[in-house]
Amino acid sequence: MSEKFPVTPAIRVLRQHKVTFTEHLYYYEDKGGTTVSARELGVDEHAVIKTLIMEDERRQPLVVLMHGDCEVSTKNLARFLNVKTISPCAPEVAGKHSGYLVGGTSPFGTKKGMPVYLERSILVLEKIYINGGKRGFLVGMNPLDVQRILQPVLVDVATGKGG
Repeated sequence: MSEKFPVTPAIRVLRQHKVTFTEHLYYYEDKGGTTVSARELGVDEHAVIKTLIMEDERRQPLVVLMHGDCEVSTKNLARFLNVKTISPCAPEVAGKHSGYLVGGTSPFGTKKGMPVYLERSILVLEKIYINGGKRGFLVGMNPLDVQRILQPVLVDVATGKGG
């Protein structure tokens, strides 16, 4: 099977930083999220990391990397950042900040430089699956490479079954 993997800004960043990664294409389902990608790849949803573009009350954007089976406690994140509120960006606003379509947002190669917050427990996983910059395209990699490239602030703001 000769699948053609996309070369996105995210892939260029990973190659530039000499990251070892695997490429995984799957059938994208609108609003399917990490449940669908985990099912299609046959991996634990906890290891599928979602890239969320959020903003504070001043509309300052930020990136949150979270386990697929968890939610972000925006209250706890706002408290941690010492701001009034944190909320998800509207899809079109998120796209302007990241340069990616929602559902295909990667934390690598974003259009704007934004602070990145990584759920601390992601780092204990052996391998994670994170968006490669296109809907239906994940890359498998060591979470320590995410930390090395993005230099995220580690947070403990997960809620839900995996948190």
